[in-house]
Amino acid sequence: MTKLFAAWGAALITMVVLDALWLGLIAKPLYQQGIGHLMADKPLILAAVVFYLVYATGIVTFTVWPQLATTGWTRSALLGAGFGLVAYATYDLSNLATLRGWPLGLSLIDIAWGTTISATSATAGKLVADRFAS
Repeated sequence: MTKLFAAWGAALITMVVLDALWLGLIAKPLYQQGIGHLMADKPLILAAVVFYLVYATGIVTFTVWPQLATTGWTRSALLGAGFGLVAYATYDLSNLATLRGWPLGLSLIDIAWGTTISATSATAGKLVADRFAS
């Protein structure tokens, strides 16, 4: 259980830090240009906290836990990429299908980001889990 909690903590921290850099600095202009009219002046912090807790749990459940008996991080990274691709594509393509003016380019960038951050967070979780004894 300690191994899974450590993996969860590593995935959570990795995701929060990388997403803060992405959303706060790197891609902020892209989101403002593409969907600025939909963005809140201030994010709902509670909703963000719940998202990160749930998403980190999904990463560990579907990408780290199934690989606990194996050594190495590559399988978890691939599973994380797949998890991120499905999760972010579901969000972005649903918005593209149902919201007027939702930008295709932003969707593609966001899906690529979700794939990348999920793979990275899964890798961090697996590497930390591997450091703990069973």
